[in-house]
Amino acid sequence: MNVIKMAAFADGQAGGNPAGVVLGETLPTAEEMQTIAADVGFSETVFAAKQADQASWRVRYFSPESEVPFCGHATIALGAALAKAHGDGAFNLILNDANISVNGKREGHNYIAVLQSPATRYTLINDTEIDATLSLFDYRRSQLSHAIAPARIHAGADHYLIVLKSRSDLAAMAYDLNAGRDFMRARNLVTIMFAFAESDHIFHVRNAFASGGVLEDPATGAAAAAFSAYLRDSGSTAQNKIEIVQGEDMGARSLITAEFDSVTSSSIRVSGATRDLS
Repeated sequence: MNVIKMAAFADGQAGGNPAGVVLGETLPTAEEMQTIAADVGFSETVFAAKQADQASWRVRYFSPESEVPFCGHATIALGAALAKAHGDGAFNLILNDANISVNGKREGHNYIAVLQSPATRYTLINDTEIDATLSLFDYRRSQLSHAIAPARIHAGADHYLIVLKSRSDLAAMAYDLNAGRDFMRARNLVTIMFAFAESDHIFHVRNAFASGGVLEDPATGAAAAAFSAYLRDSGSTAQNKIEIVQGEDMGARSLITAEFDSVTSSSIRVSGATRDLS
């Protein structure tokens, strides 16, 4: 089976988050997809099968250890792979729990892609959960920003969000993978996102992804969409576009752009460049 390998949300010819992409007439079984994803070893591999209407693709995402409901960086990689195979254009995607779209376009020797996320929502997390999350990462309450409250955020998958006061505190993020896996799976979280606001429209983030057996993601499009929606819906930004820098502390700088309108709970437009790893 051919696995296309691409880095999504690349910074030119470097950085980005590697994803596997498998295109076919039908999807393999769940067990086969899980095995392939484990063999590929990237944080996610996306599988897509063209539907009988010839206008849409059935899509599923697998980390090395589990299936996830939605993955942004793998969707960006999928958009690039579909554009490469079928020409520039928009592609309708049928996920387990939502229907979305991705647009892929050739740009020079590489491809860029733009996804429209599933619907979004958020809830604030209580003090007990905040303290438990901070304890997992050995952070203290005094390191939290007071401008953006900790929250459970959603755009096709659930994440915890914690905003820190300083960039150096973000750089110091560390935790035990096994403890993190238990913590996230018990709460049905895909990642835990820590963020630092450089300005009102530039954010630096790190995403722990122990739920999928991965210590950290260098670019997380699903969490970026959920974060952007939370900023909008909580009144934490007056912008309609933000830039997210991720992966710097891993040596894989990644660039994510998120754009949105003012409609509460509406989907987010997430875009980024790709580079071929095959």
